[in-house]
Amino acid sequence: MASNLGSSARVVKNFGIRRLRVVEPGVAPDEESSRLSSGADDVLAAIDRFEDLPAAVADIPVVVATSSLRARGRTRSLALSDLPAFLSEHAGVRTAFVFGPERSGLTEDEIARASACLRLPTDADFPTMNVSHAVGAVLAVARAFAPDSAHRIDAEPPAPSAEIEAALDHWDRALEAIDFYDTGHRERSLRDWRRIVAGRPLSAREVAILRGVANRMLVALRLDQERDPSLR
Repeated sequence: MASNLGSSARVVKNFGIRRLRVVEPGVAPDEESSRLSSGADDVLAAIDRFEDLPAAVADIPVVVATSSLRARGRTRSLALSDLPAFLSEHAGVRTAFVFGPERSGLTEDEIARASACLRLPTDADFPTMNVSHAVGAVLAVARAFAPDSAHRIDAEPPAPSAEIEAALDHWDRALEAIDFYDTGHRERSLRDWRRIVAGRPLSAREVAILRGVANRMLVALRLDQERDPSLR
């Protein structure tokens, strides 16, 4: 809803954030969203729009999905009280919070792309929050317990999400080539593999190692096929 754009723009500016990203399909700002932004028109006007979630977080190393207590899956689960410690683990690393549609929430595949899933402690009988209210609750905790990034020393900076996705695509091709998906559960298997890989920030070197292994699998298979055409 256009009203959620205005309310969300206002609340992110309350907590010092200027980057608000919308995953399509999304509505355009209107008079109501401008009224509700109440001083955050600059944030509203600067909203970035992306065709899908991978594109929206491609340059972000740490991605935190949000959900009600109904969230399922094996992605690392965080209670709101766990958020300060989690942010301290990744102090100084760019982090994105992802909020889904009010009616349906984030899909299982979208949550699998996250480093962690933050569970908002809503009542089980009425778990769905207004998007801007959820944004405010999360950012209030994140801001109140913001870690000191000056004390973080990384040997290597974390790789952005786009590089992680490229490595996963490389592995997908390698696993397909060795008939790993012969059970017919490719999407589920790939989602589980994504959870394993995306569960923590990876350095560029670690991503390169993952891609190197996948590439070696593909090269070895091609060489075997060249030696024995019956393997094709």
